[in-house]
Amino acid sequence: MAIRITAQIAIDEDELEESFVRASGPGGQNVNKVSSAVQLRFAMAASPNLPEPVKARLARLAGQKLTKDGVIVLTADRFRDQARNREDARARLVALIEAATHTPKPRRATKPTRASQVKRMDSKTKRGAVKAMRRSRPEE
Repeated sequence: MAIRITAQIAIDEDELEESFVRASGPGGQNVNKVSSAVQLRFAMAASPNLPEPVKARLARLAGQKLTKDGVIVLTADRFRDQARNREDARARLVALIEAATHTPKPRRATKPTRASQVKRMDSKTKRGAVKAMRRSRPEE
């Protein structure tokens, strides 16, 4: 079964590797006995379903979660049961990939208007004058 990201992009569940580990934090004896945290691994670099531009943006967005091998590692331990942590990890992966599908709008270089430059310089001059008035002058 495939996980749909957008209309064009879907990833197979075979590409995801899940392991269950013990969660940290509150939970009493339950924490020591049950492996409820999920560690989700997605081999982004090897995925045939992601276009190259999306992979490049995804690598930038993933940051610390991306290994040198091109694998995204997400750990979910917000909830006390395994199923909800599993859904949380998958939802976070889908959100990350979905964010990488958006192409950023190219920045158009602009210059400040002449009026805004004059206004800025006037405010700096006034501020300097206020500070100059505060300075103590030697009495003659």
